[in-house]
Amino acid sequence: MSSSLPIGDFSRATHMSVKTLRHYHRVGLLEPADVDQFTGHRRYTTDQIPAAQVIRRFRELDMPIDEIRGVLAAPDVTVRNELIAAHLGRLEEGLARTQNAVASLRDLLEQPPAKTPARISHRSMTPTPAAAITAVVDTEDIAPWFEGALGELRAMLGAQSVPATSPAGGIYAAELFTDERGQATVFVPYTGAIRPVGRVESLVVPAAELAIIVHDGPHDDIDRAYGALATHVTQHALAVDGPIREYYLSGRLDTPDESAWRTEIGWPIFQTSGA
Repeated sequence: MSSSLPIGDFSRATHMSVKTLRHYHRVGLLEPADVDQFTGHRRYTTDQIPAAQVIRRFRELDMPIDEIRGVLAAPDVTVRNELIAAHLGRLEEGLARTQNAVASLRDLLEQPPAKTPARISHRSMTPTPAAAITAVVDTEDIAPWFEGALGELRAMLGAQSVPATSPAGGIYAAELFTDERGQATVFVPYTGAIRPVGRVESLVVPAAELAIIVHDGPHDDIDRAYGALATHVTQHALAVDGPIREYYLSGRLDTPDESAWRTEIGWPIFQTSGA
């Protein structure tokens, strides 16, 4: 049999502060069973304790209030479980990023500075016809945007039976790094002719002189390769203004094995010489 509790007792029963309970009432997540129209005092029932306990645990897992509301209002168990599974998947992705960041930090702290210089080469890039997608993107959105754009490019070339001639690449404006928002282009070189569809356009990737370094593995610590490349370019007084280039020799769309991913990073320079 359900019993009524004042907000203070309900707070103690659920380990939720009165402030939190009032907030959940305002946003419609956990409404009291009764509110006195004269005093405004809130009262809850013992039947609401399980719902409050579920909410508390979801919030401990950083589930947004709107998603919790969706879980509680789910029409059946299947929909509810799908919503919960989606959030757990995001938590697992976040945990993986945290673990990778910790491993990278330990590596930085425990390994002495390399006594041998990074392997960097200089390369002269010729103009290359490519299918491309260009957009102004926020840095925090660059990864999903890139995956979507590259998938769209490959799908279009495949649908038109146009072969790619070399690995896909990206061109990234300086503002993406300095202002966290800027122009990005993903391209796939091809031979023949294409019919541009949707976001895809035909582009000639311009010639460039680049200092090149290869980064192995996922992009969690790709900043280390960028740092080594910037050091080389600066020490040799080679730097010129221009966008950064990346060439994706192997990536997520090629293999799920992150250790097999390989990315070439190209820094614009004013001259080309031997490695």
